[in-house]
Amino acid sequence: MPYSLSAPVTSELLIRKSRFLGCVEPVADRVQALQRVAAVRAEHPTATHVCWALMAGGHSAANDDGEPGGTAGRPMLEVLRHQDLDGVLATVVRYYGGILLGAGGLVRAYTDSVAQALLKAEKVPRTVFQGLCCTVPYALEGWLRRELAAQGATLGEVAHGQAVTLDFSVPQAAAAALVTRINDASQGQAVWHRPDGEGA
Repeated sequence: MPYSLSAPVTSELLIRKSRFLGCVEPVADRVQALQRVAAVRAEHPTATHVCWALMAGGHSAANDDGEPGGTAGRPMLEVLRHQDLDGVLATVVRYYGGILLGAGGLVRAYTDSVAQALLKAEKVPRTVFQGLCCTVPYALEGWLRRELAAQGATLGEVAHGQAVTLDFSVPQAAAAALVTRINDASQGQAVWHRPDGEGA
């Protein structure tokens, strides 16, 4: 089972006069991760590098931000992978101290920055959501809203026409049983649509 983190955690390492500021934090998806990376850059305008790695929704990404290829982002990503994390962004801000660390030194510095932060982090089981969309008669709208709330679903767009169309994301483990209950309650009148996108 993949895990996320309950809250952001930071670390700080000083290696041969270079300062490495690590952070691991929960994120919903790549879009939120890139927003966080931009925010970190804004917080550290004089930093030499802002490297990052992301595991989210089974997808991964890594960025060396000008460090020699494969010495920052990839090693950071491997730390996240080995910890079975998902929905987690790792960033490391480097202030260069004037002494070259070499490829091996860089890999160790970036790996240690993430690992040190993770030592203090609280892991939480990650809930995977599935996006669904259905149309039901008006008489069922109130019941369906209560059912979604009871299942921990997130209600998205609701459209009122000849009937009511609801977009929602539900924990994947509860999705099949919920679909069956909706079909039973609507006596086969529920119309299922292909969701616009999968949940986070």
